[in-house]
Amino acid sequence: MELGSIALQTADFAWLSFLILLLPLGAGITLLMPAREARWVALTINLIALAVTLVITFGFDSSFQGFQYVEKYAWISSLNIHYFLGIDGISVLFLPATTLLFSAVILASWNSINKLRNLYFALLLVLESAVLGVFVSLDTMMFILFWEISLIPLFFLISLWGVGANRRYAGMKYVLFMMGGGLPLLFAFVLLAIGSGGEGNYVFSYPELVKIAKDNEYQTIIFFLLLFGFGIKTPLFPMHTWLPVLAQEGHPATVATIVGLKLGAYGLLRFTIPMAPDAAESFQGLMIGLGIIGVIYGGVAALNQTNIRRMLAFSSLSHVGLIVIGIATMSQQGIQGAVFQLLNLTMVAGGLFLLTGFLYQRLGSSDVVSLGGIAKTMPLLTSFFFLLALANIGVPATSTFPAEFLLIISALGHYTGVGLAVLFGIVLSAAYMLDIFRKSFFGECHNEAIRDARDLKKREIMIALVICFIVIFFGFFPQLILGTMEVSTQHWVGIVTGK
Repeated sequence: MELGSIALQTADFAWLSFLILLLPLGAGITLLMPAREARWVALTINLIALAVTLVITFGFDSSFQGFQYVEKYAWISSLNIHYFLGIDGISVLFLPATTLLFSAVILASWNSINKLRNLYFALLLVLESAVLGVFVSLDTMMFILFWEISLIPLFFLISLWGVGANRRYAGMKYVLFMMGGGLPLLFAFVLLAIGSGGEGNYVFSYPELVKIAKDNEYQTIIFFLLLFGFGIKTPLFPMHTWLPVLAQEGHPATVATIVGLKLGAYGLLRFTIPMAPDAAESFQGLMIGLGIIGVIYGGVAALNQTNIRRMLAFSSLSHVGLIVIGIATMSQQGIQGAVFQLLNLTMVAGGLFLLTGFLYQRLGSSDVVSLGGIAKTMPLLTSFFFLLALANIGVPATSTFPAEFLLIISALGHYTGVGLAVLFGIVLSAAYMLDIFRKSFFGECHNEAIRDARDLKKREIMIALVICFIVIFFGFFPQLILGTMEVSTQHWVGIVTGK
C-alpha cells in the first residue's frame, strides 16, 4: 500500500509488537523470580528477542524502498495519533545490534551485580524495549513515548548500580539533560502536527510528515528544536558535559548501552533533516561545523585523559562528530557511512566499555596510574582490547574502515577543508588509543592486584569473541550491511534533496 511518497508493507504476523512487548513481560517475570534465577530469565528472554530480530532481518526485503512489517491502529483518534510501527533499510539492522549488545551487557553483569539483582535485570529489559521502540516508531508521539520511557530505567541503573561515589549525581544530571532535550522535541512534533494539517486535522504520521515537510511554514523553528533536542542526546558540543561524568560514575555495562546506542544521532538522521529539509540545507554549514568541533575537541580531550573510561567517552564524542558530518552532507555516501558507523559503535564502543568493566572488576580502577603490565597477567583481555582499539581507529579489515572511508569521501566531496579536518580527527584517534593502551597494558607492573589478577573467564571470552568476530566479519564483507540500506538511503537522499 502507498501513503504519500513512502510505501508501506504489512506482515502476516505482528513481529515488531511481539518484540517490544516481550521484553517488559520478561521484566515482570524477572522481578518475581528468586535472585539467582533472575539473570537466567533475563538472558533467556533477551536471546528470544535476539532470535526475533534475526527473523525480522532475514525476512527484510532490501529492494523495497518504504517501510516493512508495518502495524497501524488508532490510538487517540481525536488527535489522529496511531500505534504505528515499521522499519526500513536504515532502521532494520539496529534491531539485532541492540539485542546483541544487551545480551552482552546481561552476561557482563552476571556476577558484578549483587544487590537488587532482580530489579537490575528487569530494568535492562525495560530499557531494551524502549530503545527498540525508538527505532520502530512511525508516529511522532509514539517515538516521544519510547524516548521518555528509556529515561526511567536509566536513572535507576546509573544511580543504584554505578561504580563512582557521585553516581546519584551522574544519574540525576543525565536525566535532567535528557528531559531538557525531550521538551523541544515534543514542541517540534506538535508544531509539525499543527502546521502540516488543516484546521483541527493534526498529522503525527512520519510518512505523511515527510511528504509535506517542505510546505511547513515553521521549518526553521522545527529544525533548531530538533537539532537541540537530539543534539543533547547525541551529544554535540557543547551539550556533551553529561557524558564524561556518566562514563566515570556509571556501571560500565550501563554506560556501554548509552555509548553504543547513539539514539540522538539516529534522531538527527531520521527526523531533523527530513522534517525540515529546506532549513537543514540552509543551515548545513552549522551542522558540519558542529561535527568538526566534536571531532577535534573530542580527540584532543581524549588525548589528555588519564582514565580509560573518560577517554572512551571523549572518543565517542569525536566519532559521533564524524557521523554528524556525514549526515549533514545529505549524500548517499555520507548517509550510508553514518548508519554503518552507528552500527559499529554498538559493537566497538560498547565492547570497549565492557572490557574496561572486566578490568575494573578485577582491579577496582581504570586510571592509568593504577595500571601497567596488564599484558603479562591478562593476555586475553589485552588482545581483545587491542583488536577493538584498532577498530576504534578504523584500520582496514575491521568494520569501521569502510564506514569511515565513506564518511571521508562524503566530507571531501563537500568541502576539502572538512575532509582534512576529518582526517586530522582520525589521526588523533590513533594517538589517544595507542597511547593509553601502551600506558595501561604495557610497562612495569607496580600494582599487586594486577600481579594476582585472573584473565578473562569463559563467559567473558565468549562476549569478546562474538563482538570481535562481528567487527572483523563485516570488515571483510561490508556489502552485507551496505546492500541492506542502499535503497532506503537513496530514497532518503531523494526525499531530502528533491533529486
